[in-house]
Amino acid sequence: MRAPDGTARYSTAETVDFVIVGSGAAGGVLAKELSTRGHSVVVLEQGPRRSVSDFRHDEKSTNLDGFLLSKTPVMWRQRATEEATRAEGRVWMASLVGGSSVHFTANFWRFRPVDFNERSRLGPIAGTGFADWPITYEELEPYYTKVDWEVGVSGAPGPDDAPRSRPYPTPPLTVKSSGILLERAAMKLGLKPFPAPMAILSQPHNGRPACQHCGFCMGFGCEYNAKSSSLASVIPVAEATGRCEIRPLSHVHTVETDAAGRATGVVYFDAKGVEQRQRARAVVLAANGVETPRLLLSSASARFPDGLANSSGMVGKHLMFNGGAITTGEYEHQLNEHKSAEVTRIVHDFYESDPKRGFYGGGGIDARGGGWLPIAGSMNVPGGMRGWGADYKDWLAHAYTRTMMIYGHTTSLAVESNNVTLDPAVKDRYGRAAARITYEDHADDLATMRFFHARTRELHEAAGAKRIWGDPPGISGASAHFLGTARMGNDPRTSVIDRDHRTHDVRNLFICDGSSMVTSGRGQPTMTIMALAFRAGERISDAARRNEI
Repeated sequence: MRAPDGTARYSTAETVDFVIVGSGAAGGVLAKELSTRGHSVVVLEQGPRRSVSDFRHDEKSTNLDGFLLSKTPVMWRQRATEEATRAEGRVWMASLVGGSSVHFTANFWRFRPVDFNERSRLGPIAGTGFADWPITYEELEPYYTKVDWEVGVSGAPGPDDAPRSRPYPTPPLTVKSSGILLERAAMKLGLKPFPAPMAILSQPHNGRPACQHCGFCMGFGCEYNAKSSSLASVIPVAEATGRCEIRPLSHVHTVETDAAGRATGVVYFDAKGVEQRQRARAVVLAANGVETPRLLLSSASARFPDGLANSSGMVGKHLMFNGGAITTGEYEHQLNEHKSAEVTRIVHDFYESDPKRGFYGGGGIDARGGGWLPIAGSMNVPGGMRGWGADYKDWLAHAYTRTMMIYGHTTSLAVESNNVTLDPAVKDRYGRAAARITYEDHADDLATMRFFHARTRELHEAAGAKRIWGDPPGISGASAHFLGTARMGNDPRTSVIDRDHRTHDVRNLFICDGSSMVTSGRGQPTMTIMALAFRAGERISDAARRNEI
């Protein structure tokens, strides 16, 4: 059946080929890949459907009140011996059709070959689950290229980039003040800056317009459709097939299985809070690195007492974030960083781990606004200055347009005790157990963040900053990246899914999102998540056609 707008509508009594849980970076791509290959698809998204007319330049509503953010409670603790507290402001994930790809900054680095086989290159790291991926960069490269062209990426190859089979579809975004200053400072220090690859169109592409340089990117939806979210890029393609239904405000609480241990569909609460069941020949989880393990653990049964697809005991474990190191600089002249896209130049000279540093880790550096919008900028105050009073107001009036951040994005090691579990006490409004995050930075992660903090100060100094502030990182205070909690691997004893994203335990249950990742990369996982989804969609569809699901 089709709705008046031509999109598919399936009855809950109908068994569809695939039900996908989540519509973000991975879920949107999977919906497009499976529906364009002839399969019937229902995508269940717990957030609402927003249109471009809903996105507005309202910093209080969007960033302070969390207009786009998940309202589902999450608990957080640093160690298993501590009490968990509500993670207000520490978990930054969107809840709407398109997921966090709608509100992300749109930094869009590919991984490099080293990210996939670093364990073999460097050896083990004590106290971690540091491991190689079961796939290589070379296998994933064609799907990175699909992301470039089908989702939409602007950029130009950097001096140390991994090999690519096709150029970017659109050139780099126009460089802004922070990019020029970073470029000059980096070259002065003997580094090799280059244009930032961004999932924002610099020119019209695939029927979508170019960036209008409004400055409302990070945390905001794009009212021009220039930002390459799954909502703007691949979901419309999926819906146009007439075989894909996007069903918002659908809170999935259980993946059901039959006596043979096969997934038969999912049970969810609809927009009215009524329990519904969607039957499917196969289930794909793409809900992110917190919500996917939460759903697997919540789907425990007599056959799967420790949680669905969890015979390895690895579901929820090896949680990785990405580290961050930020300093702010105040400059003599106006930079006006509140305008245009966040990032236009990056530095990857410290990308790989260097044994000479004495610890594992690497990353990339970018430059961006010093608070980027008025409310956030007013809170980014130099050390020793009061955040109120006449002197503060005079400083803010002068400095707001003259500041920029230099941001180091770093690795995060897979540690088994860093995990997502079910909170024994806190529940959401549907009675589902809240996710509980336990996370403590590995010593090497902290050392890497401090190393990058020193590099960001050096770059400010080389760029001529009049004042520099920002404390060295102590712990990871918050995260927008939740990775590794249903990791990919060849050995069912140490991983949750195989190299084709099929769970080892349930033949017709697949997982593809940040939880699939084996290593964290260097701070920007979204492009790799989308590339994995293009590859997974192709392989899952081929397996279905061979009657192997």
